[in-house]
Amino acid sequence: MLNLVWVGLVVAGVFVAALHGHVQSVTTAAFDSAKLAVETVISLTGILIFWLGIARVAESAGLMQALTGILRPVFRRLFPSLDPQGPAMRAILLNVSANMLGLGQAATPFGLKAMQEMQAVNDQPDPETASNAMVTFLVLNTAGITLIPATVIAYRATAGSQNPTEIVGVTLAASTCSTILALLLDRILRGRRGQRG
Repeated sequence: MLNLVWVGLVVAGVFVAALHGHVQSVTTAAFDSAKLAVETVISLTGILIFWLGIARVAESAGLMQALTGILRPVFRRLFPSLDPQGPAMRAILLNVSANMLGLGQAATPFGLKAMQEMQAVNDQPDPETASNAMVTFLVLNTAGITLIPATVIAYRATAGSQNPTEIVGVTLAASTCSTILALLLDRILRGRRGQRG
């Protein structure tokens, strides 16, 4: 559906430009934008490879495993219905740890595995309904705390920022606040859902 919307916008733009005699302007803008997109991708690639390399070194040094060990007691309380030593909890911890370290590519398979494992123990009457643990994981994954915002740092460096890493502290504070608020709302709404069901 979204593809149809984009095609409609492009066709409408070209049609309006043709009506007003500005087809050359549209063509020039399209080529300029394509050139800018390629330049941006090339400049971002090097920066992202650098940050992902640092994150991989941290992972190889055991930082992700140490982070998982620190998070385990907290996650036992966040996910009381899951076995603390089970595969679902392990996948959740690895997903969150990878996201915190900016390893999005490594986090995605762990997130999918966590959802599969939680679906296997889903106690809802309708298997298409997400369990409380699944909802909490989705909330945590969406509003998660970020220690290394590698992508945003890369964008800032590409845009010519004098100090692209200055956002690390602010990002940590903002993502921590959003995570706390999201988890509080999850608990409040979970209580309401429990009362209704």
